[in-house]
Amino acid sequence: QVQLVESGGGLVQPGGTLRLSCSAAGDSFSNNAIAWFRQAPGKAREFVAGISATGGARRYGGSLWGRCVIDRDNGKNMVYLEMNDLRPEDTAVYYCASRNSYAVATTEGYYDVWGQGTQVTVSS
Repeated sequence: QVQLVESGGGLVQPGGTLRLSCSAAGDSFSNNAIAWFRQAPGKAREFVAGISATGGARRYGGSLWGRCVIDRDNGKNMVYLEMNDLRPEDTAVYYCASRNSYAVATTEGYYDVWGQGTQVTVSS
């Protein structure tokens, strides 16, 4: 089973850029679709972006549509989320998640392994 650890969160000014990283341990990483979700205080967790096991397919949620790119490096067991033009409403804990399937899903119930999350705060 895959284990996930996020990093790269922090405080950024509005309009700024952040690159989140998700490091995976486990033999099955290259067989798993990976997604990023986020959860703001008092709100439900929402899908941000996902990438298929091979990296050939990507899906994006509406919250960061047009302002983020997801990518993966199976040789390094890493998934990245680059976010730009960040806004205060993007403040949330960002999680990466893995599912034992090649295909991306946008619903959190399809993901069975989660990282601990990394805090992103957008504020001046």
